[in-house]
Parts: sequence; C-alpha cells; structure tokens
Amino acid sequence: MRIGVVFPQTEMSGDVGAVRAYGQAVEELGFRHVMAYDHVVGADPAVHQGWQGPYDLRSTFHEPMVLFGYLAALTTLELVSGIIILPQRQTVLAAKQAAEVDLLTAGRFRLGVGLGWNQVEYEALGQNFTTRGRRMEEQVALMRRLWTEESVTFEGAFDRVTGAGLAPLPVSRPIPLWFGAQSPPAYRRAGRLADGWFPQMSPGPKLDEARAIVEEAATQAGRDPAGLGMEGRVSWTGDADELGALAGRWREAGATHLAVSTMKAGLGSVDEHIAALASAAVTLGLRGS
Repeated sequence: MRIGVVFPQTEMSGDVGAVRAYGQAVEELGFRHVMAYDHVVGADPAVHQGWQGPYDLRSTFHEPMVLFGYLAALTTLELVSGIIILPQRQTVLAAKQAAEVDLLTAGRFRLGVGLGWNQVEYEALGQNFTTRGRRMEEQVALMRRLWTEESVTFEGAFDRVTGAGLAPLPVSRPIPLWFGAQSPPAYRRAGRLADGWFPQMSPGPKLDEARAIVEEAATQAGRDPAGLGMEGRVSWTGDADELGALAGRWREAGATHLAVSTMKAGLGSVDEHIAALASAAVTLGLRGS
C-alpha cells in the first residue's frame, strides 16, 4: 500500500515558501504522493442565502495543475488530483494540462476526476450542472484518445474535435484516470471506466457494498476488477494508535494507496502540518522514531 498525503488546501494560502517547504518535507519523510483537492471559485453566502456547502469564497484553493507544475520542479513525488471537477472544465484544455503535468513529473501523475456538487461553480465556468455525469463519460473517452493518438477526430454530444492533436504527448499513454465516487451510479461508472477510485467512507459495511458495485460493473464491462486501484484516506487527530489502526483496516480492505490528511486538525502553520506528518510517518513505518 503506497502512502501519501492530502495537501492542506484550505490551510495553505498564498505563502509560496510554505508550499515549497511542505512538498519537500513530505518527500523527505518518506511519503510517496501528494493529493490536492480542486475548486476554482467559491460561493458568496451573502448572495446565496442558506448556503450549505462545505466551502465558500473564503476557502483557499490552489489550482491543482499549476500547483503540480511547481511541485514537479521541487520533488520526485507522485502528484494526484483528488479530484479535478472535470465536467466544469473544457475537455481538450484539461487533457493538455494533464499531459504537461505528466511530462514534468516523468509519468508520476494520476488524474483523479469527479462530478462535483457546486452549481454556483458550474455556472461561473459556463457549464451545465445537470448533464455532468454524461459529459464526464464522454470527456474520459476523448481525453484517452488525445493522450494516445497523434491526430483525433471526435464528434460527441458535448465536444467536437476535427483532425487535431496534442504535442508533445504525455509519458503515460494514457494517463491513469481515477474517479471520485459516493453513489451507486458513480461506483458503476468507476467500475466501467476508471483505473482506480477514491471511496468517500471508512472501511466497513458501506465500503464493502460500494466495492462490490465497482467490481460487478468492472466484470460486466469485461474488465478485471483486481486491476483497479483503491485509495483510502485517514485524518490526523493527534492519536497515533488510531491512525495506525485505521491504516491497517484500509490495508485489510484491499487499498492499494492511502493518503494522510492533516486538514481540520487545528494546525496553524506549515511547520505544524509537517510535524504532524512526521509523527504519522513514524506510526506508518515510513521512517524511524
């Protein structure tokens, strides 16, 4: 099980020195990858009365693809978007950006994608919230062709490409696509189309049910379920024993990857995030005490 970290988006604002220190420390501690969340804009609760979303316009988010370009020059970590809200982005441009990150990291890149939940953000980016599921399926097919074919002609319900291609093509052909999933339709989509998936729950009966749907969909699509990756997530609370126990449960559940999140743990600086990850690294056997 490959162990990485969740970049603390909402707690790492405009200090480029903090971003650099974080990325380099994560690698030195023995973690294998950095995952970053995605939001382009946040909603203003003063305008959207009764706003219930977990983030708003004051929640900080570095743009993942640009962030990864920076981190690629500083570390040899695998970089993972967890997730890019793909249907609100222009497909060919997203494919180009992903290809560039893949090149800059020498193939150490996983593109995690998902549907998102924020209608305000979809509107701001000029995309239709109600068709996002169908659009993402089409986007995945087009992007995989753009990453592997010199010239692409494609006519879909949402995108049209006539005799065009990306250059240079990415190192990974195609780039691994992982799906965020937290509903039966999303589980089935992951089983049919994804290289791996990100469950949104802890190990237990609900994960077992979700995984069964993913694997059944993979089998029905003529794919080997054993070839699908699964990345769990654990939160740092200051309790090393709890962290170690949950990581063990993910390993037993068959996770191929695990990410440690220090967000919402009351940590006030990049140094505190790094110190928490240093403790986690010892607990998880990535380095000695």
